[in-house]
Amino acid sequence: MVERYVITTLLLSFISFSSIVFASSSSSCSSIAGLPLVRNISEIPQDSYGRPGLSHVTVAGSILHGMKEVEVWLQTFSPGTHTPIHRHSCEEVFIVQKGSGTLYIASYSHGKYPGKPEEHFIFPNSTFHIPVNDAHQLWNTNEHEDLQVLVIISRPPVKVFVYDDWSMPHSAARLKFPYYWDEQCSQESSKDEL
Repeated sequence: MVERYVITTLLLSFISFSSIVFASSSSSCSSIAGLPLVRNISEIPQDSYGRPGLSHVTVAGSILHGMKEVEVWLQTFSPGTHTPIHRHSCEEVFIVQKGSGTLYIASYSHGKYPGKPEEHFIFPNSTFHIPVNDAHQLWNTNEHEDLQVLVIISRPPVKVFVYDDWSMPHSAARLKFPYYWDEQCSQESSKDEL
């Protein structure tokens, strides 16, 4: 419990707490004016967005809360679940709060396709970052415990390019924008980018 408190405190300091105003938990698409500065994460709505085994909470979002430089998510993956193979034009930092799993990342994926990924074991209190446009995938490979991660992304809202496999050409990746948790609030069109 103390570790989570320390991680949360450091994260909130990093985000420059004095400039953040959060939306109320009862509104799905809120403006930031006049809303509470401090909220309880356990009271923020969570959803799976039709993806079995996922629980997603937008702690601080661009479209949802008016954030301009960073976005913060709390995601929980049940045993055996994973993200799709994907990339995005933002940096991403993960803090593993509980559980363990495997990060797959194609760090040299700037050719025609991602290529064979490197495998990295992740565990409680570990942290890792994903550079801009590196194809990656996160798996909960622990059969007995949920994997819970705190995720910070830059330059929100995120435009995600999804792959069927590691040999799929970048030009064939499917753009998903707005991403699932931004769909309700976003009316913007997007351009493909790499």
